[in-house]
Amino acid sequence: MDIEVICTGDEVLTGKIVNSNYSYIAQKLEDYGLPVRRGATVGDDREELLRAFREAGQRADHVIVNGGLGPTVDDLSQEIAAQAAGVGLELHPDWVERMEAFFRQRGRTMPGNNKKQAMLPVGAEVLDNPIGTACGFAVAIGKARFYFTPGVPRELFRMLEEQIVPRILKAEGAPGVIVLKRFHSFGLGESHVDQMLTGLEGMVPDGSLKLGFRAHYPQLETKLTVRAADESEARRKLAPVEAEVRKRMGNFILAEDDDTLEGVLLGLLRSTGRTLAVAENFTGGQLAARLAPLPGSDQVLLRGTVARTATGLLRAFGLDGGSEAEAHTPESAQALARAARLQAGATHGLSLLCNLSGEDPALSGLIVVGLDAEQGASARTTKLAGHRDWIRLGAVELGMDCLRRHLKGMPLHERNDFERRPG
Repeated sequence: MDIEVICTGDEVLTGKIVNSNYSYIAQKLEDYGLPVRRGATVGDDREELLRAFREAGQRADHVIVNGGLGPTVDDLSQEIAAQAAGVGLELHPDWVERMEAFFRQRGRTMPGNNKKQAMLPVGAEVLDNPIGTACGFAVAIGKARFYFTPGVPRELFRMLEEQIVPRILKAEGAPGVIVLKRFHSFGLGESHVDQMLTGLEGMVPDGSLKLGFRAHYPQLETKLTVRAADESEARRKLAPVEAEVRKRMGNFILAEDDDTLEGVLLGLLRSTGRTLAVAENFTGGQLAARLAPLPGSDQVLLRGTVARTATGLLRAFGLDGGSEAEAHTPESAQALARAARLQAGATHGLSLLCNLSGEDPALSGLIVVGLDAEQGASARTTKLAGHRDWIRLGAVELGMDCLRRHLKGMPLHERNDFERRPG
């Protein structure tokens, strides 16, 4: 099976817009066992688009085209698709009615140029877009089936999953469903987890299970995909494999599927009526910012305090940590977590002391996490490897992971792959 992706638009070609849509398309197809063989970006140029469509139509089995379905003069996908397919354009009155209703619901009158979005190549198959005005469509060009999608990300995402992936799977004679299971972890590198999970695919003898990874520091996403005739069969195949992944990766698994570390933390705190105060230096408040936007966080995150230096953070609570070098200790972190908790009236305090200044090589990359609750205090000290931004990201993740482990009764001290080795 040969799948290509063509992204269109001058703003994408010139880099004025980062092409995150291509990344999403390729990753989503990979999740379903449909790897992309080629990707291209083409500007709003008729000749270049026509050449790209015709060449892809000669090579590929399926081509996904993103962008160019809007109402303006530089939106060329319908016109060039019809030319490449050797057919004319025709108006789809049903889609015009959909667009008019879309505007009426928003108290507006549809501009006349929006009718252009309902002009599709003769014989094209409409791909539904329930959340926008851009009409997706599928048409044959050469030997390939082309799927044209809107550039608006949320419209693309829904159309890809609901309209395009099922069509490609059906065309390729794949089993009825592909089910995806995801595990999110912190502290383990991709090659390490690959070794940990050796032999996993063999647990499903028919070869329908695939193991994959997506590293996005500081986390790693471990993916299982399985093909089956229906969802119940797929779940039956996956169940023992999921259990084995949990057994082998253990406490390093932060969350599963669409859950996030911050979502897990918020759920653990809310479900037991616990609250949190955070104090952090050198992160710019990134730890608190991970929790604050979530629904229900106003009942849990009572206060966040941010300072540039560890000594500045300690002084904000009336504590003396001595010099900057002396401030990065478990004792200081615990005292800070306790002061933050008591001042905010929270059940739990979390402090994060980071030293990334580079002025003292012995301290560079030093991270100290402090935790305090009525039941007692604890701390975790380590050095993280990597450049300045990576250390900052890793420190935030480490702090949140320590809180997760504390709330779930797990050990705080499990050495991870991102820590510097002695010497």
